Amino acid sequence: MIRRIRCIAVLFACGALIACGTSDDKQKAGAKADTKAAATSTPADASLVSADAETQKWVKVATVRTIDFRETLRVPASVSVDETRMARIGSNVTGRITDLKAIVGQNVSRSDVLATVNSTELSSAQLAFLKAFSAKLLAERAAQRAQQLFEADVIGAAELQRRETELSQAEAESSASQDQLQVLGMSKKNIQKLEQSRTVNSNSFVVASLAGTVIERKVTTGQVVQPADAIYTIADLSRLWVQAEIPEKQSDLVKVGDTVNVVIPALGNRSIEGRLAYVSSTVNPETRTVTARTEVDNKDRSIRPAMLAVMLIQDRATQRVVVPADAVVRDGNKDFIFVKKGANRYQLMPVTLGPESDGQRPVVEGLENDADIVVDGAFHLNNERKQNLQ
Repeated sequence: MIRRIRCIAVLFACGALIACGTSDDKQKAGAKADTKAAATSTPADASLVSADAETQKWVKVATVRTIDFRETLRVPASVSVDETRMARIGSNVTGRITDLKAIVGQNVSRSDVLATVNSTELSSAQLAFLKAFSAKLLAERAAQRAQQLFEADVIGAAELQRRETELSQAEAESSASQDQLQVLGMSKKNIQKLEQSRTVNSNSFVVASLAGTVIERKVTTGQVVQPADAIYTIADLSRLWVQAEIPEKQSDLVKVGDTVNVVIPALGNRSIEGRLAYVSSTVNPETRTVTARTEVDNKDRSIRPAMLAVMLIQDRATQRVVVPADAVVRDGNKDFIFVKKGANRYQLMPVTLGPESDGQRPVVEGLENDADIVVDGAFHLNNERKQNLQ
């Protein structure tokens, strides 16, 4: 009996111990859960990073500064012929081309003959001039004879006046015929030769109106042309235009006289400095752009029309807060800067920046003027920050 009572007491003691152990385990588990919940409710700032000794070796800090900044606009451009040094040359008469003397790429001088046109219109005008010129000569002799007869009292004043009137009319018709020949391209020297030879020539010559290079020929031998048709295009290539189309939203950044640099990739990224000579006062309604143009020297003929280029346009200097381009961290199509927050502690701050110029980028928004920022080592800091987040 006593032995049974002792067994029952032992069982009660074991149960109490188990109950106590279970209660302690529950309390410990609850404490761990509370700690985990507390950690979840106050997460670490993902933008903050504490640089270790190795990373700190790469980091260099400087205070943001304000400088005279020139904003640079980078736009595609192309080379074209200077339209003030270009001529489209055609025939002065309607006729058929019998000879073409100049070819594309040929250099010509002013007054060089480029083509020959056979024209019945010209021969008809020459014939009309010869008739008028002969009539004028006859009228002159008749007027002189009438003057002599009047002085000899053979004819009256009315007859003399009639002969003088006929002379005036003949002179007017001859002058009009001469003007017509000049319109058709005959020089005064050639008209004088026509007066002397009295021989009609139906050949008209197309001559160069300026010295330059033939850049276009639009006709072939045997083709009929009219005065409105262009036969040749000649251009002086010693000076060319470089034109760019500025987007409408950025057109207020460009003005006549702004400094520009033209970079031509086909010539090994050759850079040519100049100034804007022209900025259109209207917007192209189809492209929503404004045309800007500069002029470049091309005495060595190394630059060719239609070459592609890049135009870098510098605005006038203004006081701007800037950061070095190497300090900018690009992440997710956004710009960031590391700002110093304490000893070896840095925070990644989002910023809005303008286009780069001379290694600097202007601050539009997101950074205080006297902030200390990381100017070297931002890449290493950002790598360490990302590793800490994993």
